[in-house]
Amino acid sequence: MRVVIAGGGTGGHVFPGIALAEEVVTRHPANEVLFVGTRRGLEATLVPKAGYPIEFVDVTGVKGKGLWGALAGLFRLPRAVVQSVRILRRARPDVVVGVGGYASFPVVLAACFLGIPTAIQEQNAFPGLTNRVLGVFARAVFVAFDEAATHFPARKTHVVGNPIRKALFENFLRPRTRHESFRILVFGGSQGARAINRAAIEAFRLLRERPDSLEILHQTGKADEEEVRRAYEEEGIAARVVSFIEDMSAAYAWADLVICRAGATTVAEIAVCKKASILVPYPHAANDHQTLNAKALVEKGAARMIPQSELTGARLAEEIRHLLEHPEERERMERMAGLFGRPEAAKEIADVCATLVIRGREQKAG
Repeated sequence: MRVVIAGGGTGGHVFPGIALAEEVVTRHPANEVLFVGTRRGLEATLVPKAGYPIEFVDVTGVKGKGLWGALAGLFRLPRAVVQSVRILRRARPDVVVGVGGYASFPVVLAACFLGIPTAIQEQNAFPGLTNRVLGVFARAVFVAFDEAATHFPARKTHVVGNPIRKALFENFLRPRTRHESFRILVFGGSQGARAINRAAIEAFRLLRERPDSLEILHQTGKADEEEVRRAYEEEGIAARVVSFIEDMSAAYAWADLVICRAGATTVAEIAVCKKASILVPYPHAANDHQTLNAKALVEKGAARMIPQSELTGARLAEEIRHLLEHPEERERMERMAGLFGRPEAAKEIADVCATLVIRGREQKAG
């Protein structure tokens, strides 16, 4: 089976695509995966690093770009569709899967024109514009949240969760280990989050007199690394400060509590790794989808949430203190997160894609 995975831009689109690629290529040695994205997105570095080939189309966004930006994006679209047709004719895929982002639209649209079976994967509780449009044409739609399913035709929509990279699977099976210290992992996505960085410093300053032994691992993003490290040092707080964590599987395994944004991939990883979390949704995400992602966990008792408008060091310290003093609540959050997690998502998506391929071949033969 030859699969083209189209889209990217952010890690939230790229990592589920890589997780699906891992599932496809491990099923049979003859299976092949090709990514199609843009040179500006994270896929341009993350996909080759993961060991998969990638080709590029020249496309930019339309929504939220202002009048001239939207017009420029629309102007590029026909050329991107032509580029996509050429790529697909060379690659001859059996199925094309769009994972969201700018590049997903022209590639999936071109596949529809060429009669290639198509599917899309939506990571968030509120679907992005690209996937809402492509959902009309795609033969299968994969969503991670029940809330997202209402935006697509029920007959072709599958609620499967977000695909998780194989490196994180062992966390789902690992038994809970209690540590002498209380370990807190703080991060704001691959680029960091200044609001979380500053609130965390103040929160740990307020908590430093506690008898509990706190261990802190803080991913800051490149821009804030030195400032955050210096602030901890001036406050006399022992913390490991890094700009980026390469091995997130090990970081999740190490942590007792996670403080982070509520991007779809992050939420899925927290759930599969069965971690208690304090979520601070990014307030400017399209359609405020991070808040919807966070609420899905909060409503199931798997996480706590602080809107960024309410985020202060004092509020964050209060939430951390509460979970420190109520270990039974942390354990319940861990159990509920594990129930929310869908470690089989990539397998389920690959199963449906294989079915689409078989049906497509039968239609051609008939």
